[in-house]
This record gives sequence, structure tokens and C-alpha cells, in this order.
Amino acid sequence: MKVSFNELQGQCRKAFSSLGFAEGDAIDAADMVAWLEVHGLNGVAALNKGMAYLMQEDPSRKPTVLYQDADLTVLDAHSQSVLGNASLAVELGFARARTRGLSITRIRHCHNRVLILGYLSRLAKRGMNITAFWRNAHNPLVEQVVGFKANNPIPEMCVYTVDEAPEGTEANDDITLIMANHVDLMPNLRSEYELRDLHQQTEASLTGFRNAALVEGMDVDDSLWHTLKTLAERLLVEATDASRSGAGAATPDND
Repeated sequence: MKVSFNELQGQCRKAFSSLGFAEGDAIDAADMVAWLEVHGLNGVAALNKGMAYLMQEDPSRKPTVLYQDADLTVLDAHSQSVLGNASLAVELGFARARTRGLSITRIRHCHNRVLILGYLSRLAKRGMNITAFWRNAHNPLVEQVVGFKANNPIPEMCVYTVDEAPEGTEANDDITLIMANHVDLMPNLRSEYELRDLHQQTEASLTGFRNAALVEGMDVDDSLWHTLKTLAERLLVEATDASRSGAGAATPDND
């Protein structure tokens, strides 16, 4: 079915709130899904893929710091979606890059990693150069690199397969974020290993997707939309019940 950007954003926000997300986190998560989808990067498919896991997660469980020094922070996301815990990690990296000029943030044990791009777009608009890197699979090894220029919310992207991975390469569910105040971090692919199935998205192509989607709407899987509506309705019922139970003045108002 076709939905508008605002419809997708609003329905996701209500659904995430019903899953226990704090209000700010629900807004951030909804923005991430809608941003990816409107730019033709399959935010809805990523959400659909992770929805079953998301409904079982505890959104109040925040990442823990595994290692930290002046420039590098390594966090453990406890195998949870970036939708619920990306903001703390990326804002930490942003603050360090502001003060130090450069920061590296590695988030370990997380999924739905591509959805973090919507949040990184915000930071780019705030004047930060950002590169994000992660691996989607191991056999064959699929890597993704995304670069944002400072003050530009639209990235350049590369996805490719490495046929012969370097010896000792391990599968992982991490994402690495590099941020810099004054250095252009856009990826420039150079490798002694053969890169196959190279797929690149330019600023122009992503902007084209966005312009078309804002006019024509976006396709959303019917079953996912039904799930989002059901979650949103659950939130409405809970809010109504809470309103009923709290009806009336809590204290005398005759003073």
C-alpha cells in the first residue's frame, strides 16, 4: 500500500511508543525508518526484517561502555536494534569530535544497522563529516561504507562483496562511526582484494528518490502496516485506560 512520509513517520512513532520507547527515542526511531525509506534505502524492509526481534527487546536497556579513551569509544548494544539505542552512541561520538576534532565510535552487537543513517544525517546537518562502516555478511563478505559531508544531509554510499576476504576476517554485528570536524571523510575505495557487485548511491540518486517519494508516496508491506497499526492502537487503549484510572482531581482544589 502507498503511504506518505508523514503517515509512515507518525505510525512508526506510535508503534515504537507502544513497545516501551521513551518519547524522544520513539521520535528518533520513527525518523530513522522514514528517512531511509524516503531516500529509497528500504527502511520499511529493514524494520520488517527486525520487527519480531524488536518486539521482544527491552528498550530501556542502554548500551554499556566496553572501552573508552580520549578519541575512541567501544559500546556493547547487547544484540539490540540501533533504533532503541543509537542516539546515545552517536551523540557521544559527535560531542567528542566537536571537542577533539576527531572521534571513533564502535557499536558492537547491534542489528538494523542501516537504520542509523537517518540519525547520522541529522549530525551531518550540524556540521560534522561522518563515515559509517559495517559488514552485512561473512560468506561472502559484504561491506557497506557511507559518507556524509558536513552540512549535507544526503550521503554517498558503497556496497560491495569481497570475494577473497583477508585471512583472519571474522563475522561481526558491529558498526564503526568516524566523525571529524574539518576533514572530508568520504570513502575512496582502494583494495588489493577484488570487489564484486559494487553498488553505489550518489547524492543525486538519493535526492531523486526523495523527491519522487514525497510526491508519489512510498510502498509499505501490508502486513507490516497492520502490525504498526495494531501497536499504535494498543498505545491508544493503554492511554485511554490510564486516563480513566486517573480521572478526577488528585488533591482538593478548594484552596
